[in-house]
Amino acid sequence: MSTESTEDRILAALEEDAQASYADIAARADVSKPTVRKYIDKLEDEGVIVGYSADVDPKKLSGQSIALVGIDVASERYVEATRDLKELDAVHALYTSSGDHMLMAEVRAADGDALGEVISDEIHGIDGVTAAHPSFLQERLK
Repeated sequence: MSTESTEDRILAALEEDAQASYADIAARADVSKPTVRKYIDKLEDEGVIVGYSADVDPKKLSGQSIALVGIDVASERYVEATRDLKELDAVHALYTSSGDHMLMAEVRAADGDALGEVISDEIHGIDGVTAAHPSFLQERLK
């Protein structure tokens, strides 16, 4: 049996396949199905598991382009700008960051031109946004 905690083994199985059944997770984590159910319920209640999602290969996504956008915001407008960014339909995920930018956004649009318009018009149009640096995703490697 692994030296990882039961919780870590269950989370690793879920991260590998969010659609796995309790039986599959139990087999991967070397625990019983009731144990899996108990831990998943606990982790959801505690907010450790905040949702389940599908990984998307942007190259194979017909009619849509995806960019990760590093966003810088004036500190005095941070709360309001973050709220406004979360309300944009094109922003599918928004994260705080300790890297080169204050925020990182996953932005999706119909094509590269539309994505550019979202960045230049909508994101740059938010009061307090001082910079937006896109990295257009091309091909998922893992």
